[in-house]
Amino acid sequence: MNRFVTTDSLRGLFAAGMSDMYRQEVPLYGTLLDIVAHVNATVLRNDPALDQSLADAGERARLDLERHGAVRVGTAAELALLARIFAVLGMYPVGYYDLAAAGVPVHSTAFRPVDEAALRACPFRIFTSLLRLELIEDPALRAQAQKVLEGRRIISARGLALLENAERNGGVAESDAPEFIAEVLAIFRWHSEAIVDIETYRRMHAAHRLVADVAAFQGPHINHLTPRVLDIDAAQAEMLRRGIDAKDYIEGPPRRMEAILLRQTSFKALEEVISFPDGAAMQRGTHTARFGEIEQRGMALTPEGRTLYDACLHKARAGEHPAGHDHDARLRDAFRDFPDDLQALRQQRLAYFRYALTQKGKAARPLAAGTTLPDWLAAGWVQAIPITYEDFLPISAAGIFRSNLGSASSQGYDSQGSRAELEAALGRKVIDPFELYETIQEKSLEGLAVHFAAMLVH
Repeated sequence: MNRFVTTDSLRGLFAAGMSDMYRQEVPLYGTLLDIVAHVNATVLRNDPALDQSLADAGERARLDLERHGAVRVGTAAELALLARIFAVLGMYPVGYYDLAAAGVPVHSTAFRPVDEAALRACPFRIFTSLLRLELIEDPALRAQAQKVLEGRRIISARGLALLENAERNGGVAESDAPEFIAEVLAIFRWHSEAIVDIETYRRMHAAHRLVADVAAFQGPHINHLTPRVLDIDAAQAEMLRRGIDAKDYIEGPPRRMEAILLRQTSFKALEEVISFPDGAAMQRGTHTARFGEIEQRGMALTPEGRTLYDACLHKARAGEHPAGHDHDARLRDAFRDFPDDLQALRQQRLAYFRYALTQKGKAARPLAAGTTLPDWLAAGWVQAIPITYEDFLPISAAGIFRSNLGSASSQGYDSQGSRAELEAALGRKVIDPFELYETIQEKSLEGLAVHFAAMLVH
C-alpha cells in the first residue's frame, strides 16, 4: 500500500527545491544566504539571551529555512490553480493586500501555513499577486495582454494530473512526491524567451513594468526568495560592503529595542538577456525583474497596534523628500509615539503574546482562588512571549516592488481594491491574519487557566 507524504514534509521539499532552483538561476541569492547566515550567527553569539528567547518561542530552529517567495499571475484561473496546489502543500491564503493605491497594478494574498505546528515544521510562504488588467489604460493593449494570458498554460498535463490525484486521494503518495514537486517547481522556473514580440513587450513595459513581467512570459517565475535575518541593518551594511547594489533604505518600521511587524530590504533587480520571437528568428533584448530580498520579523500587532503603526508611518511619510534622503530620520522621529517596551506593548494591547508556564510556574504550589494573568506574571509563573508576525505590509511590499521597477511611478492608481474579487478568483475566502494571532493568544491563556484551575482542585 502506497503511503502519503505528510503535508509539512511536502512543503519542506517544495521550499528546498525552490531555494535550490533560485540559487542556480540567480547566483547572487547564494551570496545573500551567506550574508544572512553570517549575521545571524554573529547576533546569536553576541546575545545568548536572544538565542534563548528564540528557542523558548520555537523560533530558533526556523532561522535556517527560507521564509517567503513572491510570484505574480495574470488571470483568475492561474490564481485558482496556484490556490489548489498550495492547499496540497498546506498553504492557505492569508490577508488581502491592495498595492494599486501605491502605484503597483496588482492585489495580493500570501499563501502560508496557518497553525503553530505547521509553521514550526516549515514556515514557507508565497506572496502571490494578481495583475489587474482593468488598470491598463490602453484598451487595445489591455485586450492584447488578456489574449496572451488566456492563451498560456502554466502547468503541464502531467502536473495537472498529479494535482488532481492528490486532491482526489487526500494527499500525495510517496511514489509521486518527487515528480509532483518537480512539476510544481517548473511553474515558477525562469523563462529567458518571451511569448510576445519585442514591440508588444515595450508597449506593456511602457504601461507598467510589472505588466510586462507578468504578461510577456510563459509562467509566473519566482521573482525573489527571502531569508530571515536577525539584524537587517547589519545585513544591509554587509551587502554594501561587498559591492552589492542594495536598496537605498529599509522598508517598514525603524530599528527598535522590541522589533515589530516586518522590515525588508533587497538588492536591485538584475538586468537579464531575453529572446523575443521575430518571425522565424529571435531578437535579443533585456528584462529587469528578479531581485534578492531579506527580512527581519518582529512581533504581530493587534488592530489597535496596527492603527498606531499606520499613524506613525503616515506621519513619517508626510512631506518626505522625493529621493528618500531624510527617510530614516523621519521614521525614527515619527515612531517615538510607539511604545518600545514589552510590558507597555502588552498592557496597552498593542501586540499579541503567547503565554507560557515558566519552570517556576511548573513547580509552583497552588495559588489562591480568583488569581488572574497579572498575578501569574507577577509571581514569575508565566512569561509573555511575543508572537512573531507571519504576514506582510502592503506599503513595504509596494516600496520593494517600486525600487526594483526602475523609474516606475509611486503615484497610486485611481482604483479601489476588492477583497471580494480576489476571493472570487481564488475560489475561497481569504483568512484574516488578526484572527489567527488572536487564536494563538487565546489558546495559550485557556491552557494556563486549565492548569491553574487544576492546581486549586488539588
